[in-house]
Amino acid sequence: MVRLGRQVLAIDRDPRLVQEFSSRLTRVVEADTTNADALAQLGCGEFPVAVVGIGTSIESSVLTCSNLVELGIGQIWAKAITPAHGTILERIGVHKVIYPESDAGERVAHLVSGKLIDYIEFDDGFAIAKMRAPMETQGFTLGESKVRQKYGVTVVGVKSPGRDFTYAQADTRVSSQDLLIVSGSTQLVERFAARP
Repeated sequence: MVRLGRQVLAIDRDPRLVQEFSSRLTRVVEADTTNADALAQLGCGEFPVAVVGIGTSIESSVLTCSNLVELGIGQIWAKAITPAHGTILERIGVHKVIYPESDAGERVAHLVSGKLIDYIEFDDGFAIAKMRAPMETQGFTLGESKVRQKYGVTVVGVKSPGRDFTYAQADTRVSSQDLLIVSGSTQLVERFAARP
């Protein structure tokens, strides 16, 4: 957030962490976020977005989020440890619940299982993947290999060694060294990535 030019207020009750991050962030404060008065005194209600990354205590996470909801923060993102924790956060008014451990586990599973180099899955069953080109596409243009017709995925971009990514066209020729950016339904992207 700091690199994006955003004003950041970081709060933690551990003085060691406050000290550690004070040189890297705009403003770091030692406080108890489960205390609504402390958050109000720090001016948290003036921020349009809050991110709660508490992963050690469900109680502290819920109380902090509840306090932020009461302050009227427009957008609250929070980490959840379990599905039940996530449900509670949603019910008290958290706008976006994140399951980082679960999400990372799924992503790693996709990456270690084959040709995928990077993988992002969206909530609605849609995925974008960076992958090595399957053999049946190598030496052919995308129009000739008919990836979309055969596999139901769209090759969005192609990266050749030493060159920038280019948007894929029907006349884009794929080599054995190329990386493809592919999008489509999760199942179809996974099936295409499993091709030899």
